Amino acid sequence: MSRLLIIGCGGVASVAIAKCCQNSEVFSEICIASRTKSKCDAVAEKWRPTTKTQITTAEIDAMDVAALTKLINDYKPDAVLNVALPYQDLAIMDACLEAGVHYIDTANYEPEDTDDPEWRAIYEKRCKELGFSAYFDYSWQWAYQEKFEKAGLTALLGTGFDPGVTSVFVAYAKKHYFDTIDTIDILDCNGGDHGYKFATNFNPEINLREVSAPGSYMENGKWVEIPAMSIKREYDFPQVGMKDMYLLHHEEIEALGRNLPEVKRIRFFMTFGQSYLDHMRCLEDVGMLSTTPVMHNGVEIVPIQFLKTLLPDPATLGPRTKGKTNIGCIFTGKKDDKEKKLFIYNVCDHEECYKEVGSQAISYTTGVPAMIGAMMVVQGLWKKPGVFTTDEFDPDPYMEALNKWGLPWVVDENPVLVD
Repeated sequence: MSRLLIIGCGGVASVAIAKCCQNSEVFSEICIASRTKSKCDAVAEKWRPTTKTQITTAEIDAMDVAALTKLINDYKPDAVLNVALPYQDLAIMDACLEAGVHYIDTANYEPEDTDDPEWRAIYEKRCKELGFSAYFDYSWQWAYQEKFEKAGLTALLGTGFDPGVTSVFVAYAKKHYFDTIDTIDILDCNGGDHGYKFATNFNPEINLREVSAPGSYMENGKWVEIPAMSIKREYDFPQVGMKDMYLLHHEEIEALGRNLPEVKRIRFFMTFGQSYLDHMRCLEDVGMLSTTPVMHNGVEIVPIQFLKTLLPDPATLGPRTKGKTNIGCIFTGKKDDKEKKLFIYNVCDHEECYKEVGSQAISYTTGVPAMIGAMMVVQGLWKKPGVFTTDEFDPDPYMEALNKWGLPWVVDENPVLVD
């Protein structure tokens, strides 16, 4: 029986909360905390009649380390689950260290202000040394390794689907199917249709910044960077069909490249329709994806944050979205000196997700693994001092939990490879 403090109350958080309530044997108590307490109260009221889990709520600015530390000390959770914004990761990690509790999140740190001179200097140095220019990377959180190790605390990074489940798929493939892995292709296909001309399936600030950035992949231990959306492939996804997909930079490549240096190539692909790409390029051309503040009628605004207010809230897409997702990993390598290939994937139905928890599948496929990661930590199944990604633990209990809690996976031992 554990007590969990959940920071955030958006689409992903709502799914994680629902799943914690389903899993009341592990999570006997949860506290939902965010800047807008009324949202937390509404989610709590929705799930209280359905669960034995005791739910409380709190108002918190996650960037206020002192206030967050006080909340943690007052509530005394066994762990903190961060399903807020990636901008807030470091502040929440600081508070967890101050209060002496384990930390879990779903996405790595990136700055809110990419023009901040102190951050910019470190970022530009990293670009030169490592060869990729994405604004998000693990270095800021990996720097906490010694602090968490000395404190005897676990920080579990990136337990969403990708990153998260995909990295567990890698660990599972290595443990059960391969002696050596040569290549990994991570494929993220959303075959859903929400009916809008343009909308993002998760936080627009994060989604649009990620998609519009240069792509990159790892080959022979080094980064190869390419212009945004310049490598396109078609793939016939099981239960979804033929889709266009594009090579993007993604954070699990960085962690897998560090932890599995023997892998010769690691790539990440995501599917996009032409309408989405046309809208995104137009918005980028006119400066609406910029994070640099501008003056408008005497008021300073950040263009991408203003755009966010105009776009549909991803949390409201559930009742409109039909179709399925297919997310997984294709591997090549050797087993018993024989060439081998493998595809481990999950298919998730948008409408089924909405029936169960009132969410579309994008939030579902991130929120369920967030709960599972927290469960792994509080139960002691994944618990060692330091900062870790999901590929660094025994994959078997996590994989079993995926089947149990709504994300069953399939192993195809004869997949079509991506060229």
